[in-house]
Amino acid sequence: MGTALLYDEEMTKYKLLWVDPACKIEVPERLIVSYEALVRSGLSDRCISIPAREASDSEILLVHSELYLEAVKKTPYMTLEDLKEFTLQFGDVYFHPNIYHCAKLASGSALQLVDSVMTGKVRNGIALVRPPGHHSMHGAANGFCVFNNVAIAARYAKQKYGVKRVLIVDWDIHHGQGVQYCFEDDPSVLYFSWHRYEHQNFWPNLRESDYDSVGKESGTGFNINVPWNNVGMENSDYLSVFCHVLLPVAYEFCPDLVLVCAGFDSAIGDPEGEMCATPDIFAHLTHLLMNLAGGKLCAVLEGGYNLTSLAQSVCQTVQTLLGDPVPQLANLRGPCKSAIESLQCARSAHRRYWSFLKHAADPPMTDISTKHIKSAMEEEEKTEMAEEERCTEGKVWPEPPERLCPPVCSASVLPDDVVCPDGLKPLSSSKDLEPLLVSKLKTAAVDGDGVTTFSRLYTLVEKLVANEIRNGLVLVPDVAAAMMCVVQDLTSDLVKRVLVVCVGKEKELDYVTTDGKVLVVQISSEDSEEHRSKYYIPVCLKKGCSDTSGFIQAVLGLLLPLGYEYNPDLVLLVRMPGSGVVDSMWQQLIGLLQGFAKGHTLVLMQVNEKACMGSTASALLGHPAPPLQDLQTPFPEDGDALERLRERLQADWKMLQTTS
Repeated sequence: MGTALLYDEEMTKYKLLWVDPACKIEVPERLIVSYEALVRSGLSDRCISIPAREASDSEILLVHSELYLEAVKKTPYMTLEDLKEFTLQFGDVYFHPNIYHCAKLASGSALQLVDSVMTGKVRNGIALVRPPGHHSMHGAANGFCVFNNVAIAARYAKQKYGVKRVLIVDWDIHHGQGVQYCFEDDPSVLYFSWHRYEHQNFWPNLRESDYDSVGKESGTGFNINVPWNNVGMENSDYLSVFCHVLLPVAYEFCPDLVLVCAGFDSAIGDPEGEMCATPDIFAHLTHLLMNLAGGKLCAVLEGGYNLTSLAQSVCQTVQTLLGDPVPQLANLRGPCKSAIESLQCARSAHRRYWSFLKHAADPPMTDISTKHIKSAMEEEEKTEMAEEERCTEGKVWPEPPERLCPPVCSASVLPDDVVCPDGLKPLSSSKDLEPLLVSKLKTAAVDGDGVTTFSRLYTLVEKLVANEIRNGLVLVPDVAAAMMCVVQDLTSDLVKRVLVVCVGKEKELDYVTTDGKVLVVQISSEDSEEHRSKYYIPVCLKKGCSDTSGFIQAVLGLLLPLGYEYNPDLVLLVRMPGSGVVDSMWQQLIGLLQGFAKGHTLVLMQVNEKACMGSTASALLGHPAPPLQDLQTPFPEDGDALERLRERLQADWKMLQTTS
């Protein structure tokens, strides 16, 4: 269906006309370098260009007051002195004779993007706009923002398309208080924001930006704030908050549309954020949102003031929206203490509203909120040196790695009598196996056809490793034997680290490694508290894989953090016979696992599982998974077991930490 790109050079035609230290960083070049980077990389040519339009008065009035709109309408006719005086009414913003026109284009671009996604013209898209929007309020401009582009888009989607639930993810480094105020009493809009806060000592210096501002009235619980109380946050910190706070709530909320306040001042090198997350993290944040809402995702540019990291981050986001494999993230060392405290507080504040957070721990004994600013500032002084060491690269970072798409997206190794699903390339060639392996297979009663299947399987693994094929589907007579063959023999000389995700019960699964070459995560109903190795992790659910609520909770809170920290070169997904996992959950799992190993995922299934070949192929080809509708409250026993498992494992796996 494609990815939309909205850009209009007209939005570069305003700038600050007087001296204002707070506003000097908001420059036309922000938009220019972002678009030029997309052109230079060839990404713009791969997108579907959608023309911008101005938002109408009635559309702007979905969020803003008529009095405010009429006041802004007068700005094109003001003198320089009048503009200065008008600006003094508001905070950290400036006006220009052309800014009203540009602000209407910015909001209209967000609406054009919503139209394109909701009508199926495109799957997803990004609007490169200026001025940004998430700080502007009902009757006031604020923080470089004139009209609240994303808030208008959310109300527009609800009004025009009958959208029932909208998720707004604000990864800008500033709190989007304008969006929060707009929807804080509205349970149909879930607003998530992380932001530099520093115990209310960072702009916009609002008490209601803290973790305990959760919404009000019927919207209580639908406003999630994660305050960063230190600078220098890294990729590990961002991913931890996604895995342990945002995604569990987002899947339970089950949105019909995802809107992203895509501010890239949260990237390394930005003078506002002073964070250390590299631009390629936005590839992963985007990827993790793309299976929600059936893939309906609209990103709208907000902040970003380092022109290098801004352009890189925009390209990483767009490339992921286009479906390219995401880069590997090496050396994730787990969230820092300050990030864990913020994460823990946010989880605790929302555990009464969201069943997926029911087992969240109490906040730290030392209250990190604004109630103890003085002691918090003292603690900040103690940790200042540690945080500086944490970001030793300072403002220097490597160019994001080139993301090469294999010539073949997905291939299959199937029995001759099975029809290959559309879009998959049948792999008929094979490689001669080592005589020792052939002998081993025959000893295991594998016949000639089976040996041929394994030789094709080996060829497929070779092509995955060589990046000639992105992923693959293999049907075998005995999936347990095939899994052991892949782990023990076929990948031994080709891959450094293999993540094995085993879905369903298999008593004979006894391959345990202690050298870290293989990490096995098995999700089933088999109860096992045995701790054989840090690299073998059995996850027990009361009703096994048929319990979608428990399954997705285990995937988000355990499997994803483990996978990110382990950083595999190949993912082996094994579906045991009779696993009971429903198609929508199976597709969600495949989609999420595509975030590892540059998308190199090998799916093994038994020949009698042919009925789910179509859904498997769809997920491997990058089609969004169906939403997980009407998730039930997970069994309390499962929640308890998952928390016990997390506590046991977090000494070895730092990305599992949710308590300080």
